Amino acid sequence: MSGPAAFAMSRVPPGIETPKLRRDEPLARHTSMRVGGPADLFCEVDTDEELGTWIAWARQRSVSVFLLGGGTNLVVGDGGIRGLTLKLGRPFAQCDWREEGTEARVVVGAAANFKRFVVDTLDRGYGGLEFAEGIPGTIGGGVIMNAGAFGGEMGDVVEALRGVDIDGQSRRLPSSELRFSYRHLDLPRGFVVTALEIHLHRGDRDVLAARAADARAKRGKHQPVGHPNAGSVWKNPPGDFAGRLIQKVGLRGERVGGAQISPQHANFIVNVDKARAADIGILMDRTRDRVWEERGVWLQAEVKLIGDWGLR
Repeated sequence: MSGPAAFAMSRVPPGIETPKLRRDEPLARHTSMRVGGPADLFCEVDTDEELGTWIAWARQRSVSVFLLGGGTNLVVGDGGIRGLTLKLGRPFAQCDWREEGTEARVVVGAAANFKRFVVDTLDRGYGGLEFAEGIPGTIGGGVIMNAGAFGGEMGDVVEALRGVDIDGQSRRLPSSELRFSYRHLDLPRGFVVTALEIHLHRGDRDVLAARAADARAKRGKHQPVGHPNAGSVWKNPPGDFAGRLIQKVGLRGERVGGAQISPQHANFIVNVDKARAADIGILMDRTRDRVWEERGVWLQAEVKLIGDWGLR
């Protein structure tokens, strides 16, 4: 560990010198791709106040902060993450339901399991999230990437977001201040989402179940199983599909080290044998260049590349 993080380690906020704060935490164990070097400092937080204290502390000392969610839509570099990595603890996975007639308003913690929350909404008979059946990770990660499929997306159901701003203060952002776009949510700099306010409408249970089953079947048919991955690697370009383009240029099944473009769906990279982040980076560069050269389409990454991509 070096730089501001090393200097600041001995000056953690009063009252937070707990076993939860760890040095050089391996991040491969916290990501679905199972790659990535260590975090200089790593801490799991349980309240907005604790989160805000850490953010303010880090800003005062020029220590960078990264919030790690479910780790399903990112690849951490082999060199790890400098500064402070924070992860929302179990208290941020709670849900508060308020049902009134044919509507429900739910405050759901950003660390809640996305799959389980969708199942809960369907079991209660509410529609609006059936498109997300089977999407992995946390619901906080889902809203930050504006997760969507089969005609629906998170921006359709979110009424407001709660969280902590760059100064460590609690803040609520109503939908009128949220700018959703394709697989993206534009948030104020440094804002950390800790909870979502979601508005749902009651629907026909049979219809909802059929829609969810259809989404599950489509996802199961095309998405790879059996190997760690980070979900879709590339955004679909307008009027086309990234996986189709990658297959057309002959890269389906391409392998570098322990990473491979999935033979089942070319828009996935899978960790087949102790891959390094560098292997994944090479495959991504090769894919983007080949598709551009042969098809004239510049692919944009959907998966986030985080941290230091040089070995320590």
